[in-house]
Amino acid sequence: MKQLFVFFLSILFTCNMNQPDAISEIKSVLEKQQNAWNTGDIEGFMQGYWQSEELVFESENGIAKGWKNTLARYKKVYPNKKRMGSLVFKILDVKLKNDSIATLKGKWEVIRKNDTPKGGFLLTFNKIKCQWLIVKDYTTSE
Repeated sequence: MKQLFVFFLSILFTCNMNQPDAISEIKSVLEKQQNAWNTGDIEGFMQGYWQSEELVFESENGIAKGWKNTLARYKKVYPNKKRMGSLVFKILDVKLKNDSIATLKGKWEVIRKNDTPKGGFLLTFNKIKCQWLIVKDYTTSE
């Protein structure tokens, strides 16, 4: 039992010791998502989300629960690179609630040939297995 406790403590300690600034890590998740999106890689974009049935994505069009359902929703709305356009995120605020929970408020814009939809978002991040992941996404359109 003592060995198990020491093992879990060492994992926790390692996660915290090797982590650079948490806010930079969280912002990096969005940077990676933006880069994946702009190459037409929705699956790469989805790597910023928690791969769990407990993931929640909410917008004016309703709620998608679970990573697979969220991926399917993105693929339905953005079936090809032309429809995906070029995504730009603007981060407005990042707040650390504690060592494993954070919120990020931002704006998004998709630049396409014939239109430029945009809106805002509020993300909840959890640090899961030493990695910051989006566990809840509330996105709005303007």
